[in-house]
Amino acid sequence: MKSKILKMFMLVSVMMLVIACGNKSQGGNKKYIIGTDTSFPPFEYKKDGKYTGIDIELLEAIGKLEGFEVEFKPMDFGGLIPALQSGQLDGVIAGASITEERKKTVDFSDPYYESGLVALVNKNNTNIKELKDLEGKRIVVKNGTAGAKFAEDNLKGKANIRVFEDSASTLKAVENNQADAAFEDYPVIAYTIKVNPNLNVKIGTEKLTSNDYGFMVKKGANQELLEKFNKGLKTLKENGEYQKIVDKYTK
Repeated sequence: MKSKILKMFMLVSVMMLVIACGNKSQGGNKKYIIGTDTSFPPFEYKKDGKYTGIDIELLEAIGKLEGFEVEFKPMDFGGLIPALQSGQLDGVIAGASITEERKKTVDFSDPYYESGLVALVNKNNTNIKELKDLEGKRIVVKNGTAGAKFAEDNLKGKANIRVFEDSASTLKAVENNQADAAFEDYPVIAYTIKVNPNLNVKIGTEKLTSNDYGFMVKKGANQELLEKFNKGLKTLKENGEYQKIVDKYTK
């Protein structure tokens, strides 16, 4: 009887140990599953089979400082918050604008990048220079983004708005004159045009908005991860590493 009880105790102990270590890496550090949208350069994209960009390097640098590891899980931007809410992800870093609407379902980190929306137009377009010029036009936006929300708030009923699942499709529609304009975050489209000078598109307007990007966790969950992100971000800004990462992709 004692032998059976001892065996049962050992089995339960091993199971508890496995559960306790299930979210740790082989090196012993805690590992977090982080959702991202890898079609959003210069913040996150895939190059030579590896994920890279401002967001990727920033989170990896914070992980080294704060003693955790990251496993990135790419998906369409529109699916990131639902995946976060369902528990598939521990956090999200994807150039996500901090908005009051998103705050209802997620908790944001301190802002880590200041951005803003611009209208992307065909190189031959000389008529679109400000918001009012978009009335009556064909607008394409990426699902779930600040650009989609801006179009809904400012041009619903005034323009023909179509929604796509990725930035590449919106860009192609403008390039091929299937749409008159697309809304995109300034640093993203500026980088895209810089590395692809033959694209038949240009930035048509000044910044239409000003917004900050934030790291996201499910509302009321993973506060430890959120605190680690904020602490690491503060350190990287103070020691100059943050600016080095940003400059690497924007200059």
